Amino acid sequence: MTTQNASLTLANRPKPGRKYFTLEEANKAIGYVSRVVGDITDRYHRAVAIRQQIEQAGLQDPLDELRDAYEALMDQLNEFIDELALVGVELKDFERGLIDFPSLHEGREVCLCWHHGEHRIEAWHEVDAGYAGRQDLSLLHTRQLA
Repeated sequence: MTTQNASLTLANRPKPGRKYFTLEEANKAIGYVSRVVGDITDRYHRAVAIRQQIEQAGLQDPLDELRDAYEALMDQLNEFIDELALVGVELKDFERGLIDFPSLHEGREVCLCWHHGEHRIEAWHEVDAGYAGRQDLSLLHTRQLA
């Protein structure tokens, strides 16, 4: 084993106390996660629109009201992110509604990857690969997901 492979293996080892999902558990959680992610993407788009209004505001625009609305949306976003963290999943992209479900494969951590609008998990990636490294789930030996 090369030094690079050894450090990669150490970095992707299971972490004590972390929630790991089987494929079945992750797919069961999608109904709930999907609703939370829908709320997140909605609030995110509204916050972006208000932020643009603030940046382009004129003298007659109600800046205090816009800032208050923006702060309220940011507070809601943080609450939704906390809600997902309690489930054990990680939000990776506000706009796409991209979620990683930590999982184990052959003794190492991988991510079951889902985004808003998908009906089930169809992809996975290595922990350090991110969305660009998404691979079809058929390439992962699902019977070995723990």
